[in-house]
Amino acid sequence: MQISCSIQPIAEYGHHERAIDAMNIPTQKECYGLIQEMGMMDHIVAHSEQVCRVAVCLSEKLRSQGIDLNLELIRASALLHDITKTRSFSTRENHAETGGEFLQKRGFREVGRVIRQHVKLDTYVASGNPVEAEIVNYADKRVLHDQIVLLADRLSYILERYGEGMQSRERIMGLWAKSIELEKKIFNCLPFLPELLKIEVEKN
Repeated sequence: MQISCSIQPIAEYGHHERAIDAMNIPTQKECYGLIQEMGMMDHIVAHSEQVCRVAVCLSEKLRSQGIDLNLELIRASALLHDITKTRSFSTRENHAETGGEFLQKRGFREVGRVIRQHVKLDTYVASGNPVEAEIVNYADKRVLHDQIVLLADRLSYILERYGEGMQSRERIMGLWAKSIELEKKIFNCLPFLPELLKIEVEKN
């Protein structure tokens, strides 16, 4: 399995202010080893690969605008964000929480921190530059199965599948309002609109 969105070694982008060398981030080969170990279903792998393409593409575009982001952290976190989702179908566990714990226990603390926030961010900050957890969180919400879609399309699917009961719908709608604000934050830094994201990803 290969990710089509090219990922250059982080050194090629120059000095990174947050001392990325101190982070323990799995290589692409190690990521696929973990995917195989956890027996991820093929369609979840396909979804994760597309989320990775979107996240890396966004990050490359943001870096070209002078925003400091760790591409390797984003690549690994996006690829592994659903690492425990296959298991969760039988255990009913919170796959964002247990996925983060799984990576942290393997020694990938920063990756685990990002994965834990891929459904709901710890904090939503409207101002400032986007950070790695926000990029992965948003990228996941732009991919339905293995297709890049608009936020509204993803919301329709989420409501249909998980929105039974008024409380569930209110929770989802509240989260989506924050996702819309996150989209504005990200694309305020980019020279293209959210509607053109699919085209930008396909260029890579």
